[in-house]
Amino acid sequence: MTLTKTRTAAASSLAAAGLLLTLAACSTPAATQSAPSASASASASASASASASAGPCTGVKVVVDSASLKQAAADTSTCVPADGPTLASDVLSKADVKIEGTAKYPTSFACRVNGVPAADFDIKHKGGTTREACDDKNTVSYWALWVKPAAGTWAYAQEGLDSLKLSPGESLELLYTVDNEPAAPAS
Repeated sequence: MTLTKTRTAAASSLAAAGLLLTLAACSTPAATQSAPSASASASASASASASASAGPCTGVKVVVDSASLKQAAADTSTCVPADGPTLASDVLSKADVKIEGTAKYPTSFACRVNGVPAADFDIKHKGGTTREACDDKNTVSYWALWVKPAAGTWAYAQEGLDSLKLSPGESLELLYTVDNEPAAPAS
């Protein structure tokens, strides 16, 4: 719980900066994704893109953004059908997003998303580099969990993947954060 409080406090203290970044991002065109190399990933990505761009999402919109890691294997945006409140872990499973938890919180937090960051991947941060061991000791980089109501703004999730429930019209984003940047999802 201390890790959760620390991450929540960090996210709360950056809320104002996050709002400014979000407003600035609204006027900036979204970056395009590079195509995955595997044909199975390409067809899944094409399907996800089609459902995400087919209009408003009547289910739960799922976004995975590896941000400064620039790891396209993790990045996705799709709409998952949902008839009522659904656990975030189930929504991610339906979106074909693979989650590996941490040692202490194997089902609450995301340590790796679709294999990113790999155990041998050097994550650059202000103090040098680190590697994600999923041992709950990495405090400079992590997958932040964000929720956006149908007609609202992004808020840092106050629950883990195994207890957070999402309703149709809401959005869920896993955003890779290094040294508390980016402070919030772009849009």
